[in-house]
Amino acid sequence: MADKQISLPAKLINGGIAGLIGVTCVFPIDLAKTRLQNQQNGSRLYTSMSDCLIKTIRSEGYFGMYRGAAVNLTLVTPEKAIKLAANDFFRHHLSKDGQKLTLLKEMLAGCGAGTCQVIVTTPMEMLKIQLQDAGRVAAQRKLMPEAMSSAPGGPVEVKSPTAMQITRELLRSKGIAGLYKGLGATLLRDVPFSIIYFPLFANLNNLGRHGAEGPAPFYVSFASGCIAGSTAAVAVNPVDVIKTRLQSLTRGSQEDTYTGVTDCIRKILQREGPSAFLKGAYCRALVIAPLFGIAQVVYFLGVGEFILSFLPKRDN
Repeated sequence: MADKQISLPAKLINGGIAGLIGVTCVFPIDLAKTRLQNQQNGSRLYTSMSDCLIKTIRSEGYFGMYRGAAVNLTLVTPEKAIKLAANDFFRHHLSKDGQKLTLLKEMLAGCGAGTCQVIVTTPMEMLKIQLQDAGRVAAQRKLMPEAMSSAPGGPVEVKSPTAMQITRELLRSKGIAGLYKGLGATLLRDVPFSIIYFPLFANLNNLGRHGAEGPAPFYVSFASGCIAGSTAAVAVNPVDVIKTRLQSLTRGSQEDTYTGVTDCIRKILQREGPSAFLKGAYCRALVIAPLFGIAQVVYFLGVGEFILSFLPKRDN
């Protein structure tokens, strides 16, 4: 069979469906990751992922674990669609006559995909982090009032705003740039992630192919996505910690604020030590592994192509 051309609509559908399924499955772990990364020395409320989830259920109920999920479910479809479709697009145009891509070209394709996705990822993460961390700040205010008290004016009032309220306030006070706070850190995380993930996945997946032309079985694609995703996630976790800290708008008076990436790195090293950059690493691996495993299974099963096959074809 000839090498089939990329069907962009099908890739967009595949990426969107995969993102919706994946986020629904792993969102509580992502919430724990955000809260663990944001707590600083002297104001630690959670000791582990399980401790965070148990305390979240006790104080906010079961659906407290899905705080901010609506934002993710709304924006993860274009985000994952852009990431997967862009990687496919760059791989297609970097290949010559269907020949196997070199590792450098695979990394370039991943770099292009990571760069494209931040258009959606940055505002999505900005809003999601505020919603996810609101429960931690509120719990900290109740259980650790000394960490939330400010010297001049007493306790800080913590609200639980909606995504629309946060969006309106950011647009009113800072314009569109408010939604893109932490863009540099997001690029520093997502571009290396894609450079690691896509070549690693492609090579692992090729190991399970049936013959030179045959596709890999779905379980090979799933396992390859999980392994490549968790590896890339742990590798870029230090930048994810920096991004989470920079994008958080609400914190206790005893918690550090940061002016940029270098200031954040310096203060974390000085006050929390190098190990702070690994906060939430195992949570992130547990989030990313099934997320990308599911994505690759949907992608390689061709769900998008199946859906599009029911649409009437236009004659040239």
